Amino acid sequence: MIGAGLACIALVGAGIGIGNVFGSYLEGALRNPGAAASQTTNLLLGFALCEATGLFGLVIALIILYAK
Repeated sequence: MIGAGLACIALVGAGIGIGNVFGSYLEGALRNPGAAASQTTNLLLGFALCEATGLFGLVIALIILYAK
């Protein structure tokens, strides 16, 4: 149980990472609206990588809990 709880710490990191990605994109888009459209690919890539890290942690926690 403790190991599964520790594996879920990755979800906190994913939340912080996603907040950073979207916050930085919004800050950049407000400073230079003309370049915002060209940065959408980087935004989605950063979001996907942060989300994947959180999902990997969740999968590990579920494996620890339910695999015997």
